[in-house]
Amino acid sequence: MATMTALGERTVGGRWPGYLLRRLTRLVVSIWVLVTASFFMIYLIPGDPVRAAMGMRASPEAVAARRAALGLDDPIWSQYLHYLGNTVTGRFGTSIVTNVDVSQTIAQRLPATVEISVLAFLVVALIAVPLGLVAAVLTRGGRRPVLQLGFAGGTMIIAAIPDFLFAVVLVYLFAVQFGWLPVAGRGDLSSYILPVTALAASPIGVLARIVRIETLSVLGEDFIRTARSKRLPARLIYLRHAMPNALTATLTFGGILLTGLMAGTVLVENVFAWPGLGTTIVQSIQQKDYPTAQAMVLVYGGLVLVVNLVVDLLLALLNPRTTLKET
Repeated sequence: MATMTALGERTVGGRWPGYLLRRLTRLVVSIWVLVTASFFMIYLIPGDPVRAAMGMRASPEAVAARRAALGLDDPIWSQYLHYLGNTVTGRFGTSIVTNVDVSQTIAQRLPATVEISVLAFLVVALIAVPLGLVAAVLTRGGRRPVLQLGFAGGTMIIAAIPDFLFAVVLVYLFAVQFGWLPVAGRGDLSSYILPVTALAASPIGVLARIVRIETLSVLGEDFIRTARSKRLPARLIYLRHAMPNALTATLTFGGILLTGLMAGTVLVENVFAWPGLGTTIVQSIQQKDYPTAQAMVLVYGGLVLVVNLVVDLLLALLNPRTTLKET
């Protein structure tokens, strides 16, 4: 038996280089598709972005000069290769509206978005995981039906509230009516409370339900019944045996929630006038500042792809046999 286990471990370990290579290849291909889509995005939107940015009073000569300076008069294939090369080297061009390097704008705005995304994810994990675990333990085997009904109903309502609507309600109650917290902007610690809460509320409801379902499934496994038959302490059964297995299955959903949190920042940041990428992408679209909008799409999409890769690798580390399922 030990020989077979060792052989299995060597087989799994031998699959790691190929598994990692396939994942990295998928990442590169996905990034290329994202870059290509963001490039052609400008041609799917009607109107002249240069004219829109410079205004109707700008002379045709000034508009033509600006188009030439931006390379928009070049053949489309030449523009695409130029755009692809600049993206690979981290050069996203210059804003049509502000004439500021887009990379500089990203460097200024990205930390604010990452801050509230990470803080919201930590809040979700610290609340939803214990909540789901406790709910599963208390309601296993059909026990406490009233508690089970309250948990299911409460989490469903919370999960169904859109981030945008929840953000507006928070602003009205805690900033306008009571005046306890800042209504907008990024300042001291108190300014983080409302946007982080707005981002975290719905995912807490979703993840808590998932954790409860996964924990109930684990509690029904044979190894849990074996642990109970050995009269192990309940704390040991739940924390050492049940929780790690439940969290392994939940990690995939956690990665999806993190990408969802990042996407939710677009609306939440605009409600709270948060100086992040979300407000920048909305402003750039409204102003038809397409170089900035393209860069924002690339940054958001790239972050989502990287998060998905990290989740896949963490799952493979926690359960190496998942690499054997790859074809």
